[in-house]
Amino acid sequence: MLYGDAKGWAKRTCSFLHPYIPGVMNPHAKIVQKWNKFFVISCLFAVFIDPMFFFLLYVQQGNKCIVLNWPMTTTIVILRSITDIVYLIHILLQFRLAYVAPESRVVGAGDLVDNPKKIAINYLSGYFVLDFFVVLPLPQIIILLVLPKSIGSSGANYAKNLLRAAILLQYIPRLYRFLPLLAGQSPSGFIFESAWANFVINLLTFVLSSHVVGSCWYLFGLQRVNQCLRDACRSSNIARCTEFIDCGHGTDYRKFRSDTTWGQWKNNSDAAACFTNGGFDYGIYEQAVNLTAEGSVVTRYVYSLFWGFQQISTLAGNQIPSYFVWEVIFTMAIIGMGLLLFALLIGNMQNFLQSLDRRRLEMSLRRRDVEQWMSHRRLPEELRRRVREAERYNWAATRGVNEEMLLENLPEDLLRDIRRHLFNFIKKVRIFALLDEPIIDAICERLRQKTYIAGSKVLYRGGLVDKMVFIIRGKMESIGEDGNVASLSEGDACGEELLTWCLEHSSINRDGKKIRIPGHRLLSNRLVRCLTNVEAFILRAADLEEVTNLFARFLRSPRVQGAIRYESPYWRGLAARRIQVAWRYRKKRQSRSDSSSPQH
Repeated sequence: MLYGDAKGWAKRTCSFLHPYIPGVMNPHAKIVQKWNKFFVISCLFAVFIDPMFFFLLYVQQGNKCIVLNWPMTTTIVILRSITDIVYLIHILLQFRLAYVAPESRVVGAGDLVDNPKKIAINYLSGYFVLDFFVVLPLPQIIILLVLPKSIGSSGANYAKNLLRAAILLQYIPRLYRFLPLLAGQSPSGFIFESAWANFVINLLTFVLSSHVVGSCWYLFGLQRVNQCLRDACRSSNIARCTEFIDCGHGTDYRKFRSDTTWGQWKNNSDAAACFTNGGFDYGIYEQAVNLTAEGSVVTRYVYSLFWGFQQISTLAGNQIPSYFVWEVIFTMAIIGMGLLLFALLIGNMQNFLQSLDRRRLEMSLRRRDVEQWMSHRRLPEELRRRVREAERYNWAATRGVNEEMLLENLPEDLLRDIRRHLFNFIKKVRIFALLDEPIIDAICERLRQKTYIAGSKVLYRGGLVDKMVFIIRGKMESIGEDGNVASLSEGDACGEELLTWCLEHSSINRDGKKIRIPGHRLLSNRLVRCLTNVEAFILRAADLEEVTNLFARFLRSPRVQGAIRYESPYWRGLAARRIQVAWRYRKKRQSRSDSSSPQH
């Protein structure tokens, strides 16, 4: 188009716009998820805007006529046009958005269809017609094109009837397309994943329902005022009174001042009775009569919103309708909507508020169960105190979350990366500083979280060494047979002798199968106890045996064995004792040789 190499204006236009047309997009893409959130907010704003058209009309009580607020009309028309443009962009986006074929959902999440022709056919045969009807600017056309031609004859009445028909006709399909998104769901997953976001959406839905009910109440009240004025017009026998009821924009009365009957209409007692108590059977619209004569649009809207809140909350229990059929149906609709909202929205918000304290409730219930169990088993007070302290510390460390259940459904590579992040502390354990990544991944896969309270005994003399313990937070002490005390803190481990024992007591036969050399289990010759509350990860003996069988060649290397023996308090203490024994034995031999010499 720019250089003249395309023939025909249509081809030139297409060649110019083609680079700017996006390709087929994945519905799970991040930009699509952001657009969905923006579109939901835009739709929420649009469904708030539509009932505002009802407040364009109000009553001039002195002139006994209905007026159209033109400055506010211009503002609302602009806002509604902006939301329609956003909806139109969303419609165009659907032609470039891949979808999941329904027949492929038999197993798994389904296959994405990324063929542009199939995407277009699927959308055209689906919601395109409904979306196209929703995006039509019917209120704008009525206000900007139809009403200016009808002002002066029966403009306000036309406005009331046409706006009601156009908005209600578009409002129901818009809600049908919008409510599933407002519930936070789309074909690609949840739109709003945060619990607070869903709480706000539920709260805004309740406000929206009150807004719609209050706006309809105002419009129907205006309709009843209009009906009262027309009844007064018919009984007054004033020729042009039907024209007097519609004041247009309410700024130009020159066409009425030349008519002497206009003064008669303004002073008509039947028309004045429409604004007094008992002058007309308004039913539930009794309060709306004086509200329609209020000049401030803010006052009219806020009071209507309050009325909607009140009726939905009380299920219209304080309203007694008249015998007018549509008024009775409107009251029944309010009661049904109130019941639905309390069953859905209020229930969801209540569940959210309760979920904030759910963990605390679970903790209190568990404490109660523990107390009942300890009382039933008649535990002594000292044991009860330790149980309470252990439960309290365990809850503070884990917040009541079962991490194993939380991670079990994740993909293996993602699970491995998460474990590497959670178990970064394992690099601080000097024993594993020299190990390769596959061995560390195998160890992390089998680690289990454990908490100990101050005074707990992790290992004791004569007991089985059935686990390795890696300290995350807290302090321990290791007391050997000779009474030597070694302090253990973050990054240290105890029970590391189990690793060497597993390597020494397992072998591989000629068939490549693992065999166990018979012998006693490893017994501890030291006491390991907690000086403070300790958070740790443990590696069970069975899991450690499996790791040693998988990576025996790496773990038997002199470099790894030397690191274990050099860094381990157990092995260093054992080496010190053997050096002491050897030194004492040498001193005895030396003293014996000296005593048996010829000089003595």
